[in-house]
Amino acid sequence: MTATLTRTATVSRRQVKARRRPDQVRSRLAAWIAVVLIGLFGMLPVYWLVATAFTPDDRAFSFPPSLFPTEITFDHFANLAENEQLFGYLVNSVIVSVVTAVLSVVISAYMAYAFSKFRYRGRKSLMHLVLASQMFPQALLLVTLYAVFSASGLLGSYTALILSFTTFTLPLCVWMLKGIFDTVPSSLMEAAAIDGASRLRTLHQIALPLAAPGLVAAGLFAFVRAWNDFVFALTLTDPDRQTLPPGLVHTYLGEFQTAWPDLMAASFVVSLPVIAAFMFLQRYLVGGLTAGAVKG
Repeated sequence: MTATLTRTATVSRRQVKARRRPDQVRSRLAAWIAVVLIGLFGMLPVYWLVATAFTPDDRAFSFPPSLFPTEITFDHFANLAENEQLFGYLVNSVIVSVVTAVLSVVISAYMAYAFSKFRYRGRKSLMHLVLASQMFPQALLLVTLYAVFSASGLLGSYTALILSFTTFTLPLCVWMLKGIFDTVPSSLMEAAAIDGASRLRTLHQIALPLAAPGLVAAGLFAFVRAWNDFVFALTLTDPDRQTLPPGLVHTYLGEFQTAWPDLMAASFVVSLPVIAAFMFLQRYLVGGLTAGAVKG
């Protein structure tokens, strides 16, 4: 009797699994189809940028537009090498983005460590104040920053742009690094203090090496923020100190004509450093973004 019941239960479970398999296959197929469609939708502008960059001028405005270029040219990329002004914009972007990334990482590391490992009056209020600063649209502060930098004599310089970008990137960098410092065991800090290490030495030799993935993620976020900005780079700096986004607009967008193929070629080349940075630092970036998600 017991053996018969066992066989019946086994057969029933197999039947249930057999009925569930088609549903699971359909669900997975639908999920993959959705992922592919969303991916194609997201990659279409990138593909169109690349296709236009390799399309001759007389074909770029043909109607109806061709999804696949029938002719390919490298003239637009050759024109970039001959444009010395674009090289100046590139140097400006590198200077502003690198300095912004370094300042953001250094300042946010000290702030995040203080929020994470020290207990003092007003700590939570300061943390919430830093977070609340992200609620204000950055464009809303443009007029105020313009007046402040104009009065202080910094308008039109690299300093104005770097200070603006660092201010905007600090809140997210601080909270990102705070979550990572929270995962560092306090016992390590206590052991270092017993051995005679100062607080600064503990931070520099123990906490920061353990938080290296988070530092890379914060620096990459600040770098991309400064590299891609258009409005502040256009408003707060002189024409000879502008970065690539406003520089490309001034170079290729005119009152009566827009050189779209050349603009697409320049945009493609400009995006390569950021793509290379993401690919090279992907391991650190993922580790930094997820390290503070779960506390140890």
